[in-house]
Amino acid sequence: MGFNCGIVGLPNVGKSTIFNALTSAGAQASNYPFTTIDPNVGVVDMPDERLQRLAGIYQPKKLTPTIMEFVDIAGLVKGAAQGEGLGNKFLANIREVDAIAHVVRCFEDPNVIHVSGKVDPKADIEVIEAELMLADLDAIEKRLYKAEKLVKTGDKKVADEVDFMRRLKDMLSKGEPVRRATHSEEEVLWLRTYALLSSKPVLYVANVAEDMVDKPNPLVDEVRKIAAEEGARVVVISGQVEGEIAQLPIEERKDYLAGMGLKESGLDRMIRAGYELLGLITYFTAGEKEVRAWTITKGTKAPQAAGKIHTDFEKGFIRAEVFHYDDLMKLKNEQAVKAAGLLRSEGKEYVVKDGDIMLFRFNV
Repeated sequence: MGFNCGIVGLPNVGKSTIFNALTSAGAQASNYPFTTIDPNVGVVDMPDERLQRLAGIYQPKKLTPTIMEFVDIAGLVKGAAQGEGLGNKFLANIREVDAIAHVVRCFEDPNVIHVSGKVDPKADIEVIEAELMLADLDAIEKRLYKAEKLVKTGDKKVADEVDFMRRLKDMLSKGEPVRRATHSEEEVLWLRTYALLSSKPVLYVANVAEDMVDKPNPLVDEVRKIAAEEGARVVVISGQVEGEIAQLPIEERKDYLAGMGLKESGLDRMIRAGYELLGLITYFTAGEKEVRAWTITKGTKAPQAAGKIHTDFEKGFIRAEVFHYDDLMKLKNEQAVKAAGLLRSEGKEYVVKDGDIMLFRFNV
């Protein structure tokens, strides 16, 4: 799979409720901090109506969607970087994910305890951000201490990396998350080895009350303002509503949503936003046996895309026969696509596009 998104937030913001609805994995949801101690992991299908439309054309025996992995990480509290509330364990779990879905409480409910006593999205976000940055600052200072000793050897590459770490330390000391800065290709490679928490891309998930899903909400506006400052996305969702939808048979969910004036569930929007946050795209393989969606990162070339199916496809790659989903939908069948000259033969340098339908030729 290789791509996952960690669901984080303060205790009692609705993380586990949303996770349960996402994955039906049965994570324990309760009105007490630290109910979730070990991260729960759930794999969910990527909602993509293109797959169903391809199935309508090819009538395959098997239909296989691409997937996203979500990790429900226990609630962080102020002082987590110093170990409060089992904080060190939780921070280590965040370190292992590719991106963060930050659930922010945007609902009032006297029956659900707020860890700090009042609902304040800005303050909640600041607590989580501060803990991530404090953990990063500690990690960078330890790395810097060791690296500065090596500078004396005169190695220019080491000296350049030390300068980079000093800049990161300065950023973090000022309360600026690492993800807000732009980095050179070499610095990006260094960053991957550091696994800094505040370098991970963030999606804000504003969890609202059942009757506020499509209504103006000043609490959500606060989240949107913060997200806009850093170029992040916001998905508005009601964990309560999504939990109810998840309990319904699949064939009844669309009618339920329509009754609420919604075209799709908040969870579908959240999954798709997480997918986009990670810079992922989908290509398809299609035939009578199977129509299947495959996940790759933007910028992947044809041989590496083939390698997602099997390593032999990449090793022995000859060419890829490619046409696009949009052309197939316009012309209704593969034969018409070929007749229109829209099926191409692409080589090793071809960069795969979202919605490409591909057949790989290889020889091992």
